[in-house]
Amino acid sequence: MALPTWMVGVNRRFTNRVLGRAATRLPGFGVIHHRGRRSGVVHRTPVNVFPRPEGYVFALTYGRSAGWVRNVMAAGGCEIETRGRLVRLTEPRLYRDETRRAVTPPARVVLGMFGVADFLVLRPIAPSPAPAPAARSQE
Repeated sequence: MALPTWMVGVNRRFTNRVLGRAATRLPGFGVIHHRGRRSGVVHRTPVNVFPRPEGYVFALTYGRSAGWVRNVMAAGGCEIETRGRLVRLTEPRLYRDETRRAVTPPARVVLGMFGVADFLVLRPIAPSPAPAPAARSQE
């Protein structure tokens, strides 16, 4: 685990509540919508997220065993609210990268200071195409 466990409580009680709404619009942040594995309750968790051609990459600041990560892995996906959009995601894949290549250079420095090298990548589910307009008869 990269960040100390006592930070979980601080973030739940203070940081997540303050950052919650802003995280849906700020670059480098988003809010994951995920369902509890046992409770079935829908949770909203602010996260560090980086859009990439292969999907969305999440920095796992609390490591691979964080509750939201286990929920997403068990469900096979989630939704992310970021940059004012809600995107459905699927095919979660965990990986480790000590170089932190998938994130922006400033984020590499900060994540490196905390020893964060675990990431989660998810692929967006393409929205269904809009139905074609009905053809008009030429009478």
